[in-house]
Amino acid sequence: MIRSILLTAFLIASGTALSQNLKTVSYQDGSQKLNGLVTSNAGKKLPGVLILPAWKGIDDEAKTAALELEKQGYVAFIADIYGEGNIPTSMDTAAKSSGYFKKNYQAYQKRIVLALEELKKNGAISDKIAVIGYCFGGTGTLESARGGLPVAGVVSIHGSIGKDRDRANGPISTKILVENPADDKSITPEDYNSLIKEMNDGNADWQIITYAHSKHTFTDPKSPDYNEVMAKRAWNHTLMFLKEILK
Repeated sequence: MIRSILLTAFLIASGTALSQNLKTVSYQDGSQKLNGLVTSNAGKKLPGVLILPAWKGIDDEAKTAALELEKQGYVAFIADIYGEGNIPTSMDTAAKSSGYFKKNYQAYQKRIVLALEELKKNGAISDKIAVIGYCFGGTGTLESARGGLPVAGVVSIHGSIGKDRDRANGPISTKILVENPADDKSITPEDYNSLIKEMNDGNADWQIITYAHSKHTFTDPKSPDYNEVMAKRAWNHTLMFLKEILK
């Protein structure tokens, strides 16, 4: 019991410390208020990285990524996809909310575009921007590429990679890195092969890295799926990709 209380207190304190190093930026999608987070180097002319969080909204993994990217010389902005008053509080509501945006992909793309504009307002060089995302956010990175959004590259980290069969494949000019956990039960062989076909049909510059002995949320230290070795490799691959396309 005491150990559980101490762990909870530690996690709360860690989350608070992360938030204190990031500034809230409020913006709008029509009447819907959105609350993103930006790194403390906002305002400097630097390459930018937009972070799309997992299906429960802005979390510590996204915040940690933003702070690490700041150390690497990027302005990082964490998007608020759901909006104020709509943040999921359970697995069921997260599934419903993320499912809405996966189905209504144009609404998802619009929220990403709005976040990209905020990233630019906060100093990101307009032709040196990438998008990375976790889980549901990984889906959003692929939607950025599918939608032809003005970004140099995207990184999908254990994202849902499939799309509706009735959506035609189109040209893809954005460079793509997919970080795929080998034991992710949410990804079917059909999803995997369809994505490869989609990227080849679009003549994309793409790569998929698959991480052994890794389940869905293998990069999240708070997840039972966490694989420290593979998570570190995935992050290093992310940094290498960003350096290549942004610097």
